[in-house]
Amino acid sequence: MARVVVGLSGGVDSSVAAYLLKEAGHEVIGLFMRNWTDESPTLEAECPWIEDSNDALLVADKLGIPFQVLDLSAEYKTRIVDYMFAEYQAGRTPNPDVLCNREIKFDLFLQAAMSLGAEYVATGHYAQKFTSEDGVHHLLAGADGNKDQSYFLCQLNQTQLAKALFPIGHLPKPEVRRIAAEAGLATAEKKDSQGLCFIGKVRLPDFLQQQLAVKKGPIIELDREHSLFDQAVCGTPWKLDPSMGHPVGTHSGAHFFTVGQRKGLLVGGSPLPLFVLATDVQTNTVYVGQGEDHPGLYRPCVRILSQEVHWLNPAIALQPGERLQVSARIRYRQALVLCELRCDENGLELVPEEPWKAVAAGQFAAWYHENELLGSGIMNA
Repeated sequence: MARVVVGLSGGVDSSVAAYLLKEAGHEVIGLFMRNWTDESPTLEAECPWIEDSNDALLVADKLGIPFQVLDLSAEYKTRIVDYMFAEYQAGRTPNPDVLCNREIKFDLFLQAAMSLGAEYVATGHYAQKFTSEDGVHHLLAGADGNKDQSYFLCQLNQTQLAKALFPIGHLPKPEVRRIAAEAGLATAEKKDSQGLCFIGKVRLPDFLQQQLAVKKGPIIELDREHSLFDQAVCGTPWKLDPSMGHPVGTHSGAHFFTVGQRKGLLVGGSPLPLFVLATDVQTNTVYVGQGEDHPGLYRPCVRILSQEVHWLNPAIALQPGERLQVSARIRYRQALVLCELRCDENGLELVPEEPWKAVAAGQFAAWYHENELLGSGIMNA
């Protein structure tokens, strides 16, 4: 049996992960990550860390395992929060949850666990790991398709996967709650956490306004028939200027909006809902179009630059000129789409059978073969 440090988050998933490991005879240590303590941007009664740490302690006491709190708030601010602000300021849409797993849970937290003599780190992610006879670690989707969280782990490498355990990845969520209830765990009926990783539920513009200034600018509506939309080029942002459309309102800062966004525009009078088609932080302009089938919302493919391409197993990385049939998604909980992955000297192109909708530069695309996650990368456009 092994010594395993479990990232006890105060939720039911990590609680059951710890319980199953303890029942299997492992030496289990519970470690709660204190990564965010600033309550100012959170919605009322939604700052989670104090309640979560108390719940994690209750679970550890119930299981009879050691429990510690690890303060990573300074590192979290540097690696995750500052990254978020920089990306939004540049007009890109980051995914802090993916970076949180790569930079915090399976880096700094993993290092802390190893210092405690742990052989593995376990989390409550709905994902599965398989190690083949050649020693390669494979990341598989969680068995519960409604809860699969492999996308959030798409930046892990072989060293990190070697130390990772996902004890509940083979279970459906209702079964996890049933196990928690039968074991008498305090988190059995606790609602799933929402919002930003370790921060909680926030109104994003309020959070971003801590560092990004409010700056009034125009909202420009683009007609569906504009010839620009017949000239989409993979990885090339739209070349827009306000003269291409007509003003329909104002906004408080282009960096507060993302492609595909519908809420928060505060523009009325349109026959169909308005969606953000593009933003330009240089001119502080938000471009919108009517209807979720507006051609400006769709792109024929996405490009991932060479320096942003990540393969969980580098040995299978494509070389220039090679192609691979995969399934892929460009956001969490999106259904997998059949695609062709094309490699050239500059990176990868991910070409779907049908055009991608609402491609946001800065987000992660992840590609799979059957239920194995092969790689990921930050989308250029």
